[in-house]
Amino acid sequence: MIKSSQKAVRVAEKRRRRNKSVRHTIKTYLTKAQNSISGDEPEAAKASVVQAASVLDRAAQKGVIHPRNAARRKSRLMKKLNQTFSE
Repeated sequence: MIKSSQKAVRVAEKRRRRNKSVRHTIKTYLTKAQNSISGDEPEAAKASVVQAASVLDRAAQKGVIHPRNAARRKSRLMKKLNQTFSE
C-alpha cells in the first residue's frame, strides 16, 4: 500500500469519528428543541432553539455539515417555534 494512501485512510477515519460526534450532538439538540416547542413554556423553547442554532452554526463552520443545510434546519426550527407560540 502506498504511504500517502495509508495516511489518507488514517485521516479519513479520524475525521469520520469527529464528524459522527458532532452529528450526534446536532441531533440531540434538535430533538431537545423540538420537544421544548411541543411544551407549554415559550421562554424555555426559545432558549433551546437558540442553543440548537448555535450547535448547527458551529457544525457548519467546522465543515461537518453544509452551511445551507444548517440554515435550512435553523429556518424550519424557527418557523415551528413562531407558529406554535404566536397564536
